Amino acid sequence: MMRLSDKHILLLATGFGSGKAPFSPGTFGSAAALPFCVLIWLSGLAFGTPFSFLLVTALVILSVVVAEEAVKLLGEKDPSCVVIDEFAGMFVTFAGVALTWKVALAGFLLFRFFDILKPVPVRTLEKLLPGGAGVVMDDVAAGVMAGIVLQIGIRVLG
Repeated sequence: MMRLSDKHILLLATGFGSGKAPFSPGTFGSAAALPFCVLIWLSGLAFGTPFSFLLVTALVILSVVVAEEAVKLLGEKDPSCVVIDEFAGMFVTFAGVALTWKVALAGFLLFRFFDILKPVPVRTLEKLLPGGAGVVMDDVAAGVMAGIVLQIGIRVLG
């Protein structure tokens, strides 16, 4: 029988259940992260402030810890239902930008592009790092790449 703390770990790891979608759990997890990004923005902890960078860093660390525990509980190297890494990647994507609906949509699409494509730096981190770090840091790298392209797009397109 699962302890209550295990249930909480799995609830967080699956992005409040979004990772249990019957198909494309990463896309569902990324979409589930968007309301949390909006809540951060609306709370006044706007992305782009020094505090938001600390918050994103803390969320990435929390994601690694939760993913590590979920990997142990589920007995798989990178379970598809674990989407807390998508949350971390989405938070990283939006770090440093003013969030509008257009920016949110562009960031979501860019993050999914880099997460699915898995360019060399992303793929390397996924294979190089063990456990929760390997689960999360490839998505953080995809978020960094998406964030850079998003920043360029905002500056070029206005």
